[in-house]
Amino acid sequence: MAAALTTALLLGGALPAGAQAGQPDTLKNSDSRSSAAPLSTSSRKTELRKEEVSKGNAGLTKEELQRLNTVMELIQRQYYQSVDRDKLVSGALSGMMEALGDPYSTYMDVKAAKQFSEAVEGAFGGVGAEVASEGGKLVIVAPIKGSPAEKAGLAAKDVILSVNGVGLSGMPISEAVAKLRGPKGSKAELVILRAGRSTPFSVQVVRAEIDVETVYAKQLDRGIGLIEIRQFSLNTAERFAAELDRLEKGGLKGLVIDVRNNPGGILPVVEQIVQPFVPKGKPILQIEQRGHAAEKVLSEGGGKDYPVAVLMNKGSASASEILAGALKESAGAVLVGETSFGKGTVQVSYDRDLEGGLVKMTIAKWLTPGGTWIHRAGIKPDVAVKPPVLYTASRLTRSGIIAADTISEDAKNLQVMLQGLGYKPGRLDGYYNSSTADAVREFQKASGLKVSGRADLPTQEKLEAAVQAWVRSGEHDAQLESAVKALHGGSGARK
Repeated sequence: MAAALTTALLLGGALPAGAQAGQPDTLKNSDSRSSAAPLSTSSRKTELRKEEVSKGNAGLTKEELQRLNTVMELIQRQYYQSVDRDKLVSGALSGMMEALGDPYSTYMDVKAAKQFSEAVEGAFGGVGAEVASEGGKLVIVAPIKGSPAEKAGLAAKDVILSVNGVGLSGMPISEAVAKLRGPKGSKAELVILRAGRSTPFSVQVVRAEIDVETVYAKQLDRGIGLIEIRQFSLNTAERFAAELDRLEKGGLKGLVIDVRNNPGGILPVVEQIVQPFVPKGKPILQIEQRGHAAEKVLSEGGGKDYPVAVLMNKGSASASEILAGALKESAGAVLVGETSFGKGTVQVSYDRDLEGGLVKMTIAKWLTPGGTWIHRAGIKPDVAVKPPVLYTASRLTRSGIIAADTISEDAKNLQVMLQGLGYKPGRLDGYYNSSTADAVREFQKASGLKVSGRADLPTQEKLEAAVQAWVRSGEHDAQLESAVKALHGGSGARK
């Protein structure tokens, strides 16, 4: 049976947490009614080869179907409790996709499919983070800019262990994401395990309606323009083109494209954005499907006469990595920041004959213009710049007072925060000594708190708020400063 593909190619494969299965590299076919933009000419080669779906043992044999029916009948007749038939069918479909062992291939029921469509269109509700399933764990790909997740200090690679006391380990991603969703204003108590920490910490996130404005632009000093792309949704290419035109009319001498914490999106959209920068005939990427040689997607653009830098970090995934790889290898752009996430596969979403449900399945690899598969490895920057320590500081558990002459991970994180804000805790190893107490006193005095030298809960809350304000101010962005410096130094894209 030939499956229906909807008309969009998504690069990502995670689900917006508290939203859904994130921006994936997904493809849909024109025989499905979808609001997504049609595939561009350059991406038509990624369409599923229908003859390969229909030939061979595509469907269930009579014997296989009988086995499924036998189990269904046994449950219906003899299970000790009544069972919802639709739930059983959904479970069987989910199990089939989970058997692939691919975190980017999944079955979504009607509710999850609706959430998926909302994310593609750029509006959804929840905590505002892109998530994926890795080894049975729910992992944050990237918090969405300005979302409750970002404001709460969540970061790429954080593992969400539980939501409001419900463990997520081993749970299908659609169910886990449903736990993250909830009415606007409701609270989600998350238990997080962060890389490099042995102890999980809790954080409370207030859910909100997430309406993602995907493109932001501004003119920096000395003729440098900055365009930030937060994800690749349906209207992103149009918005990007408008902002680029506005900056160019103002006399652009260099451009920084910021895709940090951008989890991905629709493939034709990133192709459209990249086209003007890559000279005609040069490859944007390559697509490799099972049993076929990799095919190059070639640019029809003209290139630019000003240098370009791309800002990326470990939360830059999928379509963001396509942009970075294309601009570096085919347009001479300089990459600045950290090694990217590492997602090098393309998914297609099918909705025909699924009665409102959706199957999202990996159908191909994507390669950089030069043929490199970046899956799991990511793309390394030309100019490696780590963010200031406060950008990745771990949250305090707020499990109690942090006092002198104690050793704890909370004390270590407290010391890191104090030093990042300009105080002098004396050490960063987690031993709360007299110098740390003095630094706490200084912070308490400056913040209008009771001066005690002990990090009580009001002090911890005020300290974390100060860190978040410091980060959100944008005045300490060493990665952006390095990108601008690279442009002034002559690195970047040349026609």
